[in-house]
Amino acid sequence: MAQNRVPVRRALISVSDKQNLNMLATGLTELGVELLSTGGTAKLLREAGYQVTEISDYTEFPEMMDGRLKTLHPRVHGALLGRSEVDGEAMREYGIEPIDLLIVNLYPFEETINKPDVQLEEAIENIDIGGPAMIRAAAKNHDRVTVVIDPNDYEELIEELSTYSGISHANRHILAAKAYAHTARYDGLIANYLSAISDTGDQVDFPRYYTQQYNHRSQLRYGENPHQKAAFYIQKDPPAGSMGTTGLLQGKALSYNNIADADAALECVKEFREQPACVIVKHANPCGVGCDSNQTVSYLKAFETDPTSAFGGVLAFNSTVTKKTAETILDKQFAEVIVAPEYDEDALTVFAEKKNLRILCSQWWGTETVRPWHTFKRVNGGLLIQEADIAMVDVREATIVTKRQPTAQELEDLQFAWKVVKWVKSNAIVYAKEQQTIGIGAGQMSRVVSARIAAMKAADEGLKVAGSVMASDAFFPFRDGIDAAASAGIRAVIQPGGSIRDEEVIQAADEHDMAMIFTSMRHFNH
Repeated sequence: MAQNRVPVRRALISVSDKQNLNMLATGLTELGVELLSTGGTAKLLREAGYQVTEISDYTEFPEMMDGRLKTLHPRVHGALLGRSEVDGEAMREYGIEPIDLLIVNLYPFEETINKPDVQLEEAIENIDIGGPAMIRAAAKNHDRVTVVIDPNDYEELIEELSTYSGISHANRHILAAKAYAHTARYDGLIANYLSAISDTGDQVDFPRYYTQQYNHRSQLRYGENPHQKAAFYIQKDPPAGSMGTTGLLQGKALSYNNIADADAALECVKEFREQPACVIVKHANPCGVGCDSNQTVSYLKAFETDPTSAFGGVLAFNSTVTKKTAETILDKQFAEVIVAPEYDEDALTVFAEKKNLRILCSQWWGTETVRPWHTFKRVNGGLLIQEADIAMVDVREATIVTKRQPTAQELEDLQFAWKVVKWVKSNAIVYAKEQQTIGIGAGQMSRVVSARIAAMKAADEGLKVAGSVMASDAFFPFRDGIDAAASAGIRAVIQPGGSIRDEEVIQAADEHDMAMIFTSMRHFNH
């Protein structure tokens, strides 16, 4: 297939982001490309010694209205939209000289609205009009015109022009699609911002219109099942320590389920900061969690909770994985994925023995975990949006509702269990002791059944429930959940409270000489 390369004789540069501008201007000047520019960009280029024609001289029409009007002119848009074979006569009649290359990025609207206490007037003034209009014009006419909106694309642009004296049709098409995605996201941000302001000028929690854009990162082998196609998309500038920034160091390509489980494991392990933690996830649910000053011990605690379910699971760590931990993992189990912020070189050497094992590096997430402000769930014909569940109750500030007070060790274990239960699918029950999950009941229609499953799992693995604590993601509607926990040996409970039968539930705990804490916050995770 012919490349259909188009030479570049004239370029229009109008950028808010001046990154790589000198490199771009140098490359184009050396190639003999005539430079047109606007306002501050033209001034900067001229001061740097480049020969540049101000757009007002090119259009013979002055910039006005404090820069609001400068490129909205037939000599600009005609130069971008004109088709050589179709519009040549009109262009010659009106003195419109073709522009072959458009370099534009837009007023910093997103940066402006993210500033604290930004006023509506300032946000409005940072809505670009001429820039998107030019980008759309050039992208529409990419059969002849090359449009570039990303400073990171300048180097490749100059290299192609230097090597081939023109830009291929394939690359013009790719750049045009990227340009339309850029303006679509820009307009979406504006619509989101403006529609989140009420008629009285107050900010509302959810806008009347909602637009979000994600960029294709990788094609996946298949979806949840082999007959479903799937791909992984990430948001622009994803936060460090998220799946959007996580890189694959070794192993087979990731599957849809791998990514979903790795995200569940990674977000759960971030709850723990004081010491090394390990979370093992199977089918989006933690099946074992452990904390200890020794990372290998934290892994063993997580693994011992449920070795059967851990088989083929996803492991997440909140500390640098050591050689000893790597050797222990390979000795104990088959794992699909391991994700951590960092790995010792010796640990990677150990993992290399299992070439199919996927090793993910999440990068460090810092002292303050960055989580999304909103979470989404697609339903047929619509989208559910809610604030992300980023809250975490300190047990020392929760309400003790029973006669017996929890011991210091029980308080520590209640906090641990409460952090885990937040990431278990509802109805969720977690039994824990000495910073280790003892049994987990997940995803049941009945809360008491989840409690029984947690006890059953502990018994199956030979773990002693006696003296453990229990966390429930939501209140107990009846006392039977407390009775079941007591019969298993649970000594302290943490739950939200709020049932119409709270007094009955508290009475049951008192009868069993259990301590119970109400958090007044539930953590349903559907």
